[in-house]
Amino acid sequence: MLDLLNSLLKLLQGSALGETVRNAEYLYPVLEATHILGIAVLVGPAFSFDLRLLGVGHRVVSVTTAARYLLPVSHIGMAIAVATGIALLSAQATVVAGTGAAPWKFGLLILACLNVLVFHYGVYRRVDEWKDAAVAPVAACVGAGVSLIAWTGVIFAGRLLAYT
Repeated sequence: MLDLLNSLLKLLQGSALGETVRNAEYLYPVLEATHILGIAVLVGPAFSFDLRLLGVGHRVVSVTTAARYLLPVSHIGMAIAVATGIALLSAQATVVAGTGAAPWKFGLLILACLNVLVFHYGVYRRVDEWKDAAVAPVAACVGAGVSLIAWTGVIFAGRLLAYT
């Protein structure tokens, strides 16, 4: 399995994308800045939604209204962060993968994404029963907590990639 992963990382790093990112004078910093903006557009609305699930603003907005307005914005941020993250990784994929923070970043990223799927295909399927409740069901609150922790961890681990 590790051999396959290492081969894929080498393939990405040796790709035209990797060459371009490494050699274009200002491309890497532009990608980094865009990646950070994508993360902000992803995490800001996601955290707001998670906080709503935990009861913040329950008298102001229902869970379904919060989802309708916040989650599509978060999806745009995710698309930006993924696209720029792959481009950034392509510049030094084997080096990044060898850092101490890489397993944390990618493990927490997988956890965060799985949490989204479990939430939407689990407790959120019955949202009409609890959309106006002060606090969502325990399963939704656990999902919100996992989301807050996982995305925070992804951000911290991402920053540590440059230092470990």
